[in-house]
Amino acid sequence: MKARLTIRTPEGVAFSHVLAGPVSRCLAWLVDLAAIGALTILAGALLKMGGLLSFDIAAAFSTISYFAIGIGYGVAMEWCWRGQTLGKRLLRLRVIDRQGLHLQFHQILIRNLVRLADSLPFFYLIGGMVCFLNRRCQRLGDLAAGTLVIRIPVVSEPDLKQVQPVPHNSLREQAHLAARLRQQVSPALAALLLRAVLRREDFDPAERVRLFGALAEHLRGLVEFPPEAVETLSEEQYVRSAIDVIYR
Repeated sequence: MKARLTIRTPEGVAFSHVLAGPVSRCLAWLVDLAAIGALTILAGALLKMGGLLSFDIAAAFSTISYFAIGIGYGVAMEWCWRGQTLGKRLLRLRVIDRQGLHLQFHQILIRNLVRLADSLPFFYLIGGMVCFLNRRCQRLGDLAAGTLVIRIPVVSEPDLKQVQPVPHNSLREQAHLAARLRQQVSPALAALLLRAVLRREDFDPAERVRLFGALAEHLRGLVEFPPEAVETLSEEQYVRSAIDVIYR
């Protein structure tokens, strides 16, 4: 049975993530290792071709640059790709905050710096052992940074007929703002909005009002539509209209 992480919001909505296991993490690391090795070889070859360093110094530089490129590669990729490297993207894995919050830069930096300790004494022995023994499959870098690695499920196209959008979607009339909203909303947020609407009948009336109020407020913080486009919409109608713009 696959290990799962369940995060419950203050409104009582639970979201579950499948945690990545040691095998899938190892395969992703091998892909990243090949990419780091290729970048290191390329850097050394450019120096040799340019005649900037002697052979011995270039060899020493290659060893040092391997660690520097390895850390820089992980930090840059996970920051730009929101918790993914090339290997993680191919294996459908992603680094997230252990509380399900937005991944911060200092967390990415810490988990990649501690990677040096995980790799000791050779071939990630310490990191692999910690990962096997930890119920959340965290290596030392994850424990230090407060992060987890999850599997990204293969998501089929949602049945939008269940959403029941408002008859007249005034958000669609603001084409440039609607396009900006689609750019600002992450896949995770879009899935959260859709799940909230599909499960709206499961909530108590007071919880339902609070939930859609919070979601609508967050969406307004991303893109502000003119008052005449939203003044007649309730909080839930606003969220349903936003889903219609995002998915359709």
